[in-house]
Amino acid sequence: MLKIAIPNKGSLADSSIAILKEAGYRQRTDSRDLVLVDSENNVEFYYLRPRDIALYVGSGELEAGITGRDLLIDSGAAAVEVLALDFGGSTFRFAGPATEKLSLSDLNGKRVATAYPGLVADFFEKNSIKAEVVRLDGAVESSVRLGVADLIADVVSTGNTLRQAGLAIFGDPILVSEAVLITRSSTNMPQGLEILQRRLQGVVTARQYVLLDYDIPKASVEKACAITPGLESPTISPLQKEDWVAVRAMVLRKDTNRLMDELWALGARGILVTDIHACRL
Repeated sequence: MLKIAIPNKGSLADSSIAILKEAGYRQRTDSRDLVLVDSENNVEFYYLRPRDIALYVGSGELEAGITGRDLLIDSGAAAVEVLALDFGGSTFRFAGPATEKLSLSDLNGKRVATAYPGLVADFFEKNSIKAEVVRLDGAVESSVRLGVADLIADVVSTGNTLRQAGLAIFGDPILVSEAVLITRSSTNMPQGLEILQRRLQGVVTARQYVLLDYDIPKASVEKACAITPGLESPTISPLQKEDWVAVRAMVLRKDTNRLMDELWALGARGILVTDIHACRL
C-alpha cells in the first residue's frame, strides 16, 4: 500500500482532507485517529505533525505526504515537491523597525529571529548573506522589542501584527508558499504515487476552471474562440438556427465574468457557466 502523510492539525489539515475526499479517498471521521487504511484505493494515511511530514517522507518511512512548501524547505529533508495544490498560501518576508529604511543589504551582521531557521539559513546561503539566525518557536514579532534579535523573518498576510509591534516589511519575499504533494528524493516513483498525483491534479484543475457554453453567429466564431481558446481547443457544434453555432470551452474561474462581458459584446447569447467536479487532462 502507498503510505501517505497528512497534517493532523493546523491550517493545512482540513484543506488536505477536503482535497483527498474530492479525489476519491476515504478520510478519518474522528480527529483522534492517527492511521486510516483505504483498502479500496490501496493506500494508508498517517496523520502527523505538519513539521514532521517532510522528515518521514525523506527518510523513506512514508512514500508521499502533503505539507507546506515552507516546511519542506525548512526541514532540509531528502524530499521533493511533485505537485502544488493551490491552497494554504502564505508569504515569508523580512521585517525590521518601522523607523528604519531597510533593504536586503542591511541583513549582513544582523541577528534575524524566525520560526523557520532552515528556510532562512538556506536563503542566506543562496544570497551570500552573513547573518545570525535566532530560532524561536513563536511570538517572533516581539523579539526585536525584547532585544533578542535585530530583524525577523516570518509569515506575513495583512501585516497588522507587524505594525502593532512597530515593524515593517522590507525587501522581496523570501518565499511564496502553499500546500504541496511531496515524495522522497529518488529516481523511482513509488507505486501508486502517479495515480494519487493524477487525481489531485484533476481536483486542482477542476477548482481553477469552469465550463463556459454559449451560442454565437458563425461570423464571430473566430473572434470568440480567441477570447475562449480552451486548454487545447474549444468544442464547436452546429445549431438548428441557421448561421449560429454552440461553443464550449474551459476557462479560468477567476476570469468568468470578464469573459462573459466580452462574449456578450461580441454577440454571444445563452451564456452558461458550469462547475467541474473532477477531470483528467
